[in-house]
Order: sequence, then structure tokens, then C-alpha cells
Amino acid sequence: MKKILQDYSKEELAEFIKPSFRIKQIWNWCYHKYVTSFEEMKNLPTAMRAELDSQFTLTPLKILTIQNSTDGSRKYLFELHDGHTVEAVLLLMKEKEYHEDGTLKHHERYTVCISSQVGCKVGCAFCLTAKGGFVRDLSPGEIVTQLLMIKADNDIEANRRLNIVYMGMGEPLDNLENVARAIRIFADPDGLAIGAHRQTISTSGLSTKIEKLGKMDLGINLAISLHAVDDKLRQELMPINKAYNIKSIIDAVRNFPINARKRVMFEYLVIKDLNDGLDAAKKLLSLLNGIKAKVNLIYFNPYPGSPFQRPDPKDMVAFQEFLTSRGQLCTIRESKGLDISAACGQLREQEKKEN
Repeated sequence: MKKILQDYSKEELAEFIKPSFRIKQIWNWCYHKYVTSFEEMKNLPTAMRAELDSQFTLTPLKILTIQNSTDGSRKYLFELHDGHTVEAVLLLMKEKEYHEDGTLKHHERYTVCISSQVGCKVGCAFCLTAKGGFVRDLSPGEIVTQLLMIKADNDIEANRRLNIVYMGMGEPLDNLENVARAIRIFADPDGLAIGAHRQTISTSGLSTKIEKLGKMDLGINLAISLHAVDDKLRQELMPINKAYNIKSIIDAVRNFPINARKRVMFEYLVIKDLNDGLDAAKKLLSLLNGIKAKVNLIYFNPYPGSPFQRPDPKDMVAFQEFLTSRGQLCTIRESKGLDISAACGQLREQEKKEN
């Protein structure tokens, strides 16, 4: 089987490719021009293109399905070399804007939500990805190529920055080494040049791995999927809480190196009549005391067969207002892609049923 070119940093490619100045040319073709074959790299010698093609692939995944939302979100289902599938979502965060004279004020602003594993070990009760079980980790190149293909498919120029969230399928800290390699490849100034400060790891709270990530000092942003304020409910929603309880997570977060201008994000999935009351808001405020935090309240995104329901907007607002009135930064995340299979795992499960 061929090696995946995007698995490697420029320094690592120096072991395979001589002379080394060719590596920068290859990276330019791959990360700036989004080519999918070595044959297109016209400034490389013919023999070198043939040799590279015999060793490497530039296309470790292919697009199987795209769903388009009325809000500008696009959901992608990718097929990997072994037939397994993963999802990624392009989220339109801000529309293109123009000045009064018709000149461009700013381009569209995007966030891309990418997967780190096929399936997931964590087994959260509210998550559809968990239903398929865990299959395998993604390689760095399989992670990186999700973004490359989305940028190419949407004609997003190489020099246009966007934000990356490791919040698709899988628990990124369960695949920490490969995710860390992907973070560095994304950040390479000769490639996509998406700095670690534009990348966020969203984790279900593997406290020992949070500590390990902190020691790597990558400069990455951290988001904790908390979803409950006591161990009993959190264990029902997230069985992993048995191994990594709320106290261990909060302790790990307190020691995590964060940029002075940034905050640790706490994702709180709000489920009707389960964790949407002001008692929960009070406990959450107490838990986060002393942490430079931002709370993201997220509407539960219903899917067929789920026992959980979407909360009432008035309860979301009451929860938010309780926190903000006491000095805790808190936002209600606008739900994206409600008219498509936007919850992680929905499109993959749908595709399985149809085949």
C-alpha cells in the first residue's frame, strides 16, 4: 500500500525525497494548488513524478456524499482506502460583506469540523457516532486531507485562513499523537499556515490526556464537552466519566497552558428536562470558579430514535442570563445544519442504511 504524503512533515519527507528543495515545491502543489496527482506537478522532473507516484498517494479519501444546508453549512461524507467512512462539516460563520462602494469588506468566515477517528470509544448516550462503535484511528494525512478536500471543493484560496475544530467523529485525545502531528502540519507556514491558535481540540474530558496535551505546549485551544454538572448524570450521558470524573477534568484544566487572550471553552449540550434548569446553572458557575472560561450552550440536535429532546429556547436564555449576570461569559451556539444530517454520525448512519 502507498504511503500518504500528507502523513509527513516537510522534515520527515526529506528522508524520501532528494534534493530537499523539491519538498517545498511538492507542498506548494499539494497545499496551495490542491492537486490530486503527481502528474500535475509540472515543475518536477518526469522521472521524479513517476517515482513519487509509485511510493505515495495524495488522495487517501474521496468524497462520497455532500449535503447542503440553507444556512450555508455543507456536510461531507468521506470514504477511506479501507471502505470505512468519516464525516466533516464546513460551517459558514459569517457571510461575505461589501462596503457601500461595492468593494469587498471581508470574505466569508468558515469553521471546519473534522474527524479524528472512525467511530468512537467514548460511547456518549446522546451521540450517534457511538452507535457504530470504534473502528480505528485516522492517520495525520487522513485528518489533514479532510480540510484540503473541503477547501478545494469550495474554491477557498490557500491563503484564506479558517478555524479548525477537532469535534467531528471520534475523541481526538484518544488519537493524540496523530492529531498533534496534524496540528503541526496544518500550522506549517509553507502549507496551509493555520496556526494552532486557530485550532481547537474538543474532548470529552480525558484528564490524563489533557495533561499530556498541555505538556506538548502546542498553543492549541481547548474545549471540554462537559454536558452535566454532577457525576451521576454525566456518567449516564457519558460512561467515560467513570474513568475521568468531573473533578479530575477541572483539575487538569486548571493546569492547562492557555494563551493569555484565550479562554478554555466548556461545551454544554442542553437536553430538555435533564440538564436545562437553573440548579444546573448554579452548579456550573461554582465548578468554573477561578477558571478563565467561556461556556457554549448547545441545543441538542435531535435524530431518529433518540430518547432526548431539544430544549425550549426560553430555558436556554434563562440559563445563559443566569451565568452572564454573575460574570461568566456564556453564549448560546447557533445551531447549524438542522435541515441536513448535521449531528456527528447522522450522514454516516444514513448512508449505511441505504447501502
